[in-house]
Amino acid sequence: MDNLKSFKGNTPQLAAGVFVDFSAVLYGEIEIGEDSSIWPLVAARGDVNYIKIGARTNIQDGSVLHVTRKSANEGKGYPLIIGDDVTVGHNAMLHGCVLGDRILVGMSATIMDGAIVENDVIVAAGSLVSPNKTLESGYLYRGSPAKQARKLTKDELAFLKQSADNYVVLKNEYLAELNND
Repeated sequence: MDNLKSFKGNTPQLAAGVFVDFSAVLYGEIEIGEDSSIWPLVAARGDVNYIKIGARTNIQDGSVLHVTRKSANEGKGYPLIIGDDVTVGHNAMLHGCVLGDRILVGMSATIMDGAIVENDVIVAAGSLVSPNKTLESGYLYRGSPAKQARKLTKDELAFLKQSADNYVVLKNEYLAELNND
């Protein structure tokens, strides 16, 4: 794949069943877990730190994934770590943050350096999660800056896994089409 670029000896590593659209570009130290998908026009740079994406996670069109440099001032810097069964909506910006499992990041949301999003969270579209903020498990967060809005319902909690599952099915359909060409 021409869109998986080495940088300083590190090349993106893909587990079994991963789909990366031909228009996405991934540089450097990136690890993507089984059955995950990277959709059109995603830019991911694991150049000055690393990116780790879990299993069954989907990064949708136009999203930007980056990290914070390791340095004397920043210490280990901030890698980008995304858990399992995460849906990252179109045009999201994830920068040096940690996302747990079963999370929905809404379209055009931004999550900044040092932020931690615990398991089972929805970050509403257009929200801004400030640096070093922790979003507690089981809640909807919205706004700029993002604030806890309310507890998630049982249906919303179930939807988090279902959304990720839906994208596994979709990426399998894309892979099947590519294999037929």
